[in-house]
Amino acid sequence: MNNIRVAGLGAGDLNQLPLGIYKLLKETDHLFLRTKEHPVIKQLEKEGISCQSFDDIYEKHDQFEAVYEEITELLLEEASKRDIVYAVPGHPLIAEKTVQLLLDRSDARGISVTVEGGQSFLDALFTAVRVDPIDGFQLLDGTMMKREDIQISQHVIIAQVYDQMVASDVKLTLMEKYPDDYEITVVTAAGSSDEKIRTIPLFELDRQPFLDNLTSVYVPPVTSRELSLKEFSTLRGIIADLRGPEGCPWDKKQTHFSLKKYLIEESYELLDAIDRDDINDMIEELGDVLLQVMLHAQIGEDDGMFSIEDVLQGISEKMIRRHPHVFGETKAENADEVVANWEQIKAEEKGKPINSGSLLDQIEKGLPALLRAYEVQKAAAKVGFDWGNAAEAMEKVKEETKEFEEELAKVEKKSQLEEMGDLLFAVVNVARLAKIHPEEALQAANEKFYRRFAFIEEKVKESGLPFADFSLEELDKYWNEAKKQGK
Repeated sequence: MNNIRVAGLGAGDLNQLPLGIYKLLKETDHLFLRTKEHPVIKQLEKEGISCQSFDDIYEKHDQFEAVYEEITELLLEEASKRDIVYAVPGHPLIAEKTVQLLLDRSDARGISVTVEGGQSFLDALFTAVRVDPIDGFQLLDGTMMKREDIQISQHVIIAQVYDQMVASDVKLTLMEKYPDDYEITVVTAAGSSDEKIRTIPLFELDRQPFLDNLTSVYVPPVTSRELSLKEFSTLRGIIADLRGPEGCPWDKKQTHFSLKKYLIEESYELLDAIDRDDINDMIEELGDVLLQVMLHAQIGEDDGMFSIEDVLQGISEKMIRRHPHVFGETKAENADEVVANWEQIKAEEKGKPINSGSLLDQIEKGLPALLRAYEVQKAAAKVGFDWGNAAEAMEKVKEETKEFEEELAKVEKKSQLEEMGDLLFAVVNVARLAKIHPEEALQAANEKFYRRFAFIEEKVKESGLPFADFSLEELDKYWNEAKKQGK
C-alpha cells in the first residue's frame, strides 16, 4: 500500500520547523506543496529542495471547493504510483481541507495517509495577540464564514484571510454582529521574522496592504451587554433576570394564564403595523410578540416543565416534518399541493386519519369569533359545502338581514342575538368567496372610522363648542366632509 506522508510547514520561518519535518522535506524525491507561498519553502528552495506546487490550480477555479477537490484527486493519483510527501502551511489537521479529503478517501483507494505533524499557527497567533484561549475561542474559515457561526462572547480567530476580496466578505459578515468601529487585530506570518501585527477598527479590514495566505484576523470577545443586544442569549438572560430573585415584582408574579391577554393585544398591534406597512413599528411589535413567547418559556423553565430549547426543537421538527417537498423526497408543484400535504401530515401527527371525525374539529376553538367563522367556512368548502360565488352568498345576506329586521321589531333579545349571528356569519361567507379576509376588511373599516371621527373631533374643537351643542345632522356634515377629503 502506497503512502502519503503529510507534513506541516508551521506558521513561520525555517527556525520554527521541527528537525524531523525538515529532514523529511529535504530527503524526499516526491514532494508536493499546496502552495509555495510560505517562508519555509522560500528558504528550502535556496538549499536546493525539489518540489511541485498546486498554486496554478487556484487560477483555474472560482470556488475553493473545486480547488481542494482537484488537489486531492491529483495527490491520490500520484500516490497510486509511489509514496509521496505532501506539505501544507501550519499543522495538517488545522484549517486544511485537502488533508481532510485525503483522510476521507484514501482507504477506498488503497492508500494510507500519515500525518507527520507540524507547528500550528494558533500558538504563534495567541502569542501575538496576548490572549489565553482557555476562555473559549472559535477558529473560522474566512472563505466560508456565516453570521450564525460567530459566538461574540468568545475569542474569534479567522484564518485564510489572504486577499482584499476575502477580507471584504469577512468584514461584512462581522459587521452583522459587531459595531463598524469594533477593534480587531490583523496578524500576518505570526511568530516569524516577518510577523506583522496591526490593531484596527473593523471597517478598515479590507484596506490593509499586507494580506496574504499567512494572514489571520483576531476578534476579541464582546464583554458588554450593550454590544450584545442582537444576541438571542442576551434576551434570554434579560428575561431570566426579570423573573429572578432580584427581578421585577410584576414579571415574577405572571403566569401563563395572566399573560394571555397581552399576547392577544401584542398580536393585534403587530397586525396593525403590518396593515400600515410601518417597518419601524413592525420591528417593535414583533419584539413585543417575541417577549410574550420568551416570558411563557421562562415560566415553563422556572416551573421545571419546559424551556425555550424545547420550543425551538418542537417548531424546527415540525417545519422539517411538514415540508417534505423541501427537506425530503416528496414533490409539491404548487401551493395547493403544499397545503394538502400539510393537512395530511398534521392529521397523521394527531394520530387519526385526515377524514376521521368532523372536519371542523381541526379548527382552533380559541380563535376570535370572526376568524373562527372564516376558518370553519373554509373547512366546509373543502368538501363542496359552499356557495358557488360571492353573488350567491350575498342573497343569503339579504335573507338574514330581513330576518334580523323582523326580530329587531320585537323585544326578544335571544332571537335578536341569534339572527345577528346568522347575519354576521353570512357576511363572512361573502367576504371569503370574494377573496377578502373579513378580519382585514373590518380592521380597515375601524381605521377609516377612526380617521373620520378624529376629523369631526377636530372640527368641533375648532368651533370652541362642546359636542352636546351639535346635532347629529351637523356632525354628519363633518363626516361627509371627511369622506370627500378621502379620510
